[in-house]
Amino acid sequence: MSAALSTSEPSYPGAVAPERTRALDSFGLPIRLSEWGDPAAPPVVLCHGMFDHGRGFDTLAPLLAERFRVIAIDARGHGESGWCDAYPWHVDVLDVVNVLRSLDRPARVVGHSRGGGLATDAAIRAPELVRQLANLDGFGPPPDGFGIPGVPRDARSLPERFADFLDDRRRSTRTHGASRVYASLDDLVERRRAQNPRLTREWLRYFVFHAARPMARGWVWKADLRAARGFGPWKPEWVGPGWRALRSPMLAVIGSEPDTWGPLPESILGDRLANVAQLERATVAGAGHFIHMEQPRATADLLLSWLDRS
Repeated sequence: MSAALSTSEPSYPGAVAPERTRALDSFGLPIRLSEWGDPAAPPVVLCHGMFDHGRGFDTLAPLLAERFRVIAIDARGHGESGWCDAYPWHVDVLDVVNVLRSLDRPARVVGHSRGGGLATDAAIRAPELVRQLANLDGFGPPPDGFGIPGVPRDARSLPERFADFLDDRRRSTRTHGASRVYASLDDLVERRRAQNPRLTREWLRYFVFHAARPMARGWVWKADLRAARGFGPWKPEWVGPGWRALRSPMLAVIGSEPDTWGPLPESILGDRLANVAQLERATVAGAGHFIHMEQPRATADLLLSWLDRS
């Protein structure tokens, strides 16, 4: 095997591998769960963002595990979980609900970015299973979408995007969502850093090692690219009103530093959060969108203080 493919697992200060892993069957698909902490302790469920994975919580989870049983989900089409032919949003939500149902008591749920949206909708779907909800910058995109470095904005109308989505679904095959092959792990690190420049190469090397796998000709992402658009186009204006049904208390967290993916302007964020009945807000200093990766200790201290109230 070439040097590019023989990379040993990197380490990172404060990162702790899961103490236990297991697979949960959710609608016939294996969902990988990583766990830290005393299995008898109160549970906290962690939901990651788009194209991330449960091991992205390796620096946050061990800090929360000092008091809780921590369970990080690999969403379908991500990490070590299975792939499927389509990724409707409501199925991802029900995957989170099924994880909650597998526990012996109601849980606290923490979600980042896309995972924050899934966690919020899961709490709405199964309020009896969620004691508290912490959303880490997972409040949906701005009305005109996120501006991704190097990617032009999609100026097409919603009907045009729906038509393209349906055409893509008709063409979809089992290999359609496969990633391109990268010559080395470092190439993957640089690809990820182009979109997440606040994240250090040292951290990204650790994170990307668990987000990719070596193949005969190089490295490929574990994530199914179809998961990004599996539920089709939608309007961000639909996000906030749906939160009126949320019964769990929400801690809404943003980072202090502008980033590619957030935070939203206060005029938009405040309007959306006005729909949440039981709301507390917080800002983590020195963090961009990837709050728990950039400032794991400050994020853990904030979460532990809030979670201890119930």
